[in-house]
Amino acid sequence: MKLGTLPARQLAPVGSAFSGIDFSAPGKQLGYGHVVHSDNVHDGSVIPVPVAVISSGPGPVALLVAGTHGDEYEGQVLAHELIRELDPERLTGTVIVVPAANSPAVRGAARVSPIDAGNLNRSYPGRADGGPTEQVAALIAGELLPRADFVIDMHSGGSNSTYLPCAFIYRGPDEGLWGAKLRAARLLGLPYVMVVGPMLEPGSLSSAGDLAGIPTISTEISGAGTVDRQALGCLRRGMDALLGGLGILKDDLGAAPVADPQWLGLVPESPVTSSVAGLFEPLVDLGDTVAAGQPVARVHFIDELDRPPRLFTARTDGVVAILRRPTVVSPGSHMLHIARALDPLDP
Repeated sequence: MKLGTLPARQLAPVGSAFSGIDFSAPGKQLGYGHVVHSDNVHDGSVIPVPVAVISSGPGPVALLVAGTHGDEYEGQVLAHELIRELDPERLTGTVIVVPAANSPAVRGAARVSPIDAGNLNRSYPGRADGGPTEQVAALIAGELLPRADFVIDMHSGGSNSTYLPCAFIYRGPDEGLWGAKLRAARLLGLPYVMVVGPMLEPGSLSSAGDLAGIPTISTEISGAGTVDRQALGCLRRGMDALLGGLGILKDDLGAAPVADPQWLGLVPESPVTSSVAGLFEPLVDLGDTVAAGQPVARVHFIDELDRPPRLFTARTDGVVAILRRPTVVSPGSHMLHIARALDPLDP
């Protein structure tokens, strides 16, 4: 299945925002973007944002981003594999790979930057004269996103949760982009596709792609602050099919078709949220089908030894799609999300 004919594009050279990269040149280039920040550690230096460009010359361009959150690893591992293994001779276009977008968070094994507590996926479009995380957002949104014909932002659940392995797509913003997202999600071939409302997070890369008119999808690949081998294998197999469908990776090297995914939708009733502090005990497993009113979690009170646990029930029929990992919860902690099953969506 082809995603559609993308226009051939000749990339122009870039200025001083990058070192080691000339976007007009074919071949494989490894370099970094510049983030400038003056503190006790980084004064007189730049904070590097690693970037790789693998190109056969003019043609469609895919931008692959990982490490938006530093403790989400499957996408980072795949990004490094692609940088090493993609050969320009296999391509009919360009793949731009950012394997550690929020590089301070990646090095700190944290969701947000340890330098400025910035959450990159809430920082777009960013500011070139802002703090470190805002600068990264501006670098990607201002320098890389406009060069791309397609964007995939690879996430997982991180240290705080585990997801069903899914493509994660915002509805809209228009018929053309929505159709391109649906085709891309099918090509990627993950077991599930999670559909959420338009512009779910205004500061996310998905929202930035929608505003720029560039088809953009995300993934949520397992989580728990480690690498899930099976989920990584699914993403690894699907990436060849996606790049082939984009017309960038030569067709004869693409992956075999996979079964149609299960389509799920997050709705306002999806979260099951604790109203008390204590120890969260799940009563269901990831991927279980549940009914509204079914007990799905309980919270044990740490200090009130004679008090029975608080029981929580599902607010909607659906599938357990996201499961919290830290056991200690507070009022307001989402313990799990139940996604409603959707009919298959066609572009």
